[in-house]
Amino acid sequence: MWRDAVLVAGKDLRIEARSRVATNQVLPFAFLVLILFAFALDTDQRALTRAAAGLYWVAVLFSTLLAIQRSAAIESADGARDQLRLSGLDPAGVFLGKVAAVAVQLVALEVLLGAGVVVLYNASIRGVGLVVLTCAAATVGLAAAGTMYGALAAGLKVRETLLPLLLLPVAAPVLLAATKAWQAALDGVPADGAPWLRLLATFAVIYLTLGVLLFGSLLEES
Repeated sequence: MWRDAVLVAGKDLRIEARSRVATNQVLPFAFLVLILFAFALDTDQRALTRAAAGLYWVAVLFSTLLAIQRSAAIESADGARDQLRLSGLDPAGVFLGKVAAVAVQLVALEVLLGAGVVVLYNASIRGVGLVVLTCAAATVGLAAAGTMYGALAAGLKVRETLLPLLLLPVAAPVLLAATKAWQAALDGVPADGAPWLRLLATFAVIYLTLGVLLFGSLLEES
């Protein structure tokens, strides 16, 4: 399973490195969202700083949708999904590999967006440890949930519009918990973010477990 996960993750990351979709589309989109928020609240700098955590995670969530759609599109082109079914790879390994590839892209995006939040929103990150753990747990949870629902919607003609409808309600707890944990880090009271961090970790474990158990069936039916 782990060998297959490494193979799939490497394949997806090589495709992204050659196509540069994440660099040319997802990253500019994420920064544009941050800039638009900054323009919308520019008259009240204190409100912008207070809302920095929520605006950051909204930008990450929107970017996650693009990354997941791209990940699903990789397997939809030229009958790649059928070839994946016939390859003999462990479905759990395929799932973990695709989650890892999406997570790597999201981590790079989150680092750059974090710098953007500090510059544009005048935010000061005090609880660095809490920020890192929050990003790790939220990234894994979003990547796992997105990969599952991406596979569920992949075989449908309306997958581009169906995926947000499926994923956004599920991702709402991640958005809330990550925002609360980040706000605690920005306020310099990491202890207040601990319960939200546990919620994020629980979400990530649940969706990783469901994906490992169910991804084979989703792959066959999509």
